[in-house]
Amino acid sequence: MPTEKDVLAALSTVSDPELGRDIVSLHMVEGVAIEGETVSFTLNLTTPACPLRDRIEQGARAAVAGVRGVKEVKMKTSSNVFATRDFAGGGMLQGVKNIIAVASGKGGVGKSTIAVNLAVALAQSGAKVGILDADIYGPNIPLMMGVRETPEVKDSVIVPPVAHGVRVASLGFFYGDEKAVIWRGPMVAGAVRQLLTQVQWGELDYLVVDLPPGTGDASLTLAQTVPLGGVVIVSTPQVSATSIAAKALAMFRRLNVPILGVVENMSYFVCPHCGEKTYVFSQGGGAKIAKDLNVDFLGEIPLDVQVREQSDKGVPAVAIESKQAVPFRELAFRVAGMVSIVAYARMKK
Repeated sequence: MPTEKDVLAALSTVSDPELGRDIVSLHMVEGVAIEGETVSFTLNLTTPACPLRDRIEQGARAAVAGVRGVKEVKMKTSSNVFATRDFAGGGMLQGVKNIIAVASGKGGVGKSTIAVNLAVALAQSGAKVGILDADIYGPNIPLMMGVRETPEVKDSVIVPPVAHGVRVASLGFFYGDEKAVIWRGPMVAGAVRQLLTQVQWGELDYLVVDLPPGTGDASLTLAQTVPLGGVVIVSTPQVSATSIAAKALAMFRRLNVPILGVVENMSYFVCPHCGEKTYVFSQGGGAKIAKDLNVDFLGEIPLDVQVREQSDKGVPAVAIESKQAVPFRELAFRVAGMVSIVAYARMKK
C-alpha cells in the first residue's frame, strides 16, 4: 500500500517549468489522501491562467500513477495566485495581490484594447480581476467594457461596477463624453491616487492599470505609490512606435518596475477574402526591441476590424468565442506566467 511519503516523493520530481522548482516545495500540493490503491490530492497552480497547466497536470498525474501500489489517481486542480506585493498588513489596495500596468510610449497603438482584453481573459480563467483606467485625458475603458452608468459611491468610496467579470474604475464615469480634461501634473497625480485609494476593489488576484501614453505624471505616480507586479509595454511594429516604446520601457526600469515583456499590436492584417497576410506597419519591430533590451516578447496581436467593432460595442474580443480572441488569451497566459515568476522571486528574498 502506498504511503503519503511515497506520493510526495513522486510529486517532488514534477517541476513548474517557469519557476524551476518542484511542485511540492512550491506548496502546490495539498490534501493527499490514500484509500487502499486510490490516491487523491489537490494541485494548486500559481495562477488559474497558467500557460503550462496541461503539462504540470499530466506530469503530476503520471508521477503518482507510477508509485508502487497505486491503481487510481484522483487529482483536483485549483489555484492560489502568488502575490508580488505584501497586502496582508493592510494599507493601500488591501486585498490586491498583483498590479499589472499596461503602458506605451505613444498614443494610437491600441494600449487600451490590450488592457481590456488582458483583464477579461484573466477573469475568464477564473481569477479575480479589476481594471483601473488611469488614462486621465482619454478615459475610454468604460466605453470598451460596455459600462455607461455612473457607479455608486458609499462613504466617499467608489463601488466599481462589474462588466465581463471585471471590476471597473475610471474617471470617465464622472465626465461627459465631450468634456475635455485640462489638468496640470499635480491634479493628474492626485486623480491617480484617488482611483487607487477611494475605490472598493475588494480581493483581487490582478488589477490591470491602463496608463496614458508617454512617461508623464500618471505613470510616475503609479510606480512611486504602489509596488507594481510588472508592466506590459505595448507597441506597433514601425520604428516610430518601437523607438518611443523603448523609452517607456527604460523609464520603468529606472523606477525598478519589473518588465513583463513587450506585446506588438496591429502586427499584420489578414485579408478576409484571400487570407493573405499583410504587414501594414512593417514587421518584427516589437520582437526586435524585446531582444535588444533583453526582455520577453509576449506575442503579436493582428489588426482586425472585428476587434474594433467589438470594442465600440463594449464587448471585448475575448468575451465571445472567435478566432480574434485566441491571441489575447495567449497573451493573458504569458503575462500571468511572468507575474508568477516575479512573485516567486520576491518570495525567495
